[in-house]
Amino acid sequence: MALVVSAGLLVSGCAGAAVRVERGWLPTDRNTTNQTSRIMTMWNGSWIAALAVGVLVWGLTLWCVVAYRRRRGEQGLPLQVRYNLPLEILYTVVPLIMVAVLFYFTARDQVAIAATNVKPDVTIDVVAKQWSWDFNYVNENVYDGGVMAELTGAPGVEREAPTLYLPVNQRVQFNLTSRDVIHSFWIPAFRFKRDMIPGTPGSFRVDVADVAGYYPNSGVCAEFCGLDHSSMRFSVRILPPDEFEQWLIDEQEAQS
Repeated sequence: MALVVSAGLLVSGCAGAAVRVERGWLPTDRNTTNQTSRIMTMWNGSWIAALAVGVLVWGLTLWCVVAYRRRRGEQGLPLQVRYNLPLEILYTVVPLIMVAVLFYFTARDQVAIAATNVKPDVTIDVVAKQWSWDFNYVNENVYDGGVMAELTGAPGVEREAPTLYLPVNQRVQFNLTSRDVIHSFWIPAFRFKRDMIPGTPGSFRVDVADVAGYYPNSGVCAEFCGLDHSSMRFSVRILPPDEFEQWLIDEQEAQS
């Protein structure tokens, strides 16, 4: 699992509400999906553990530099010690314990995040292509084919990108496929991404929290996929269940 976590665009209200941009070196919103908090805890814990190991190694390195430096007037080589069994056991066992602990928490969270044993409320087939996205709402037979948006920075240009519609307080399953090359489905606000490899379908499920809002251009391809990779974006609109159902009805009528 690639734990990809970085600050993303987050919107606190529905369309028309002000966009709140996260800033700082740690993400803060844990309530976008049921898995967001788990991913952030794993990410932050990994960084804290890595920092602790780094401080220990740096400290021991500096201590050795100072304690065993050549003193003025000393001649020849310092005492050469070939073996120190307790020390060798220590630097073998401690890394093994660290790797085992990291493996346990990573495997535990991967199993929970990738679990598909509960029936979803909504199933969405996501097809990546150079350089846009298709969203197919399987059970409702609603299809939204995206075309590449030219992200020039002009006001409103984000509306040209395809939009992924999701209902609040419902479990959504994403079925991921790629039409051409390797892509990666990433919504930074979800703190989760999944690579999309041609010929190797993937899937994951999330429970969308009760946070209706509009996330413009917040979905991206996180795997370099060609010339216009940077423009391969999509927006996310999270709606209350009744508005989501009405949107599906309107799309069914428009596509019939």
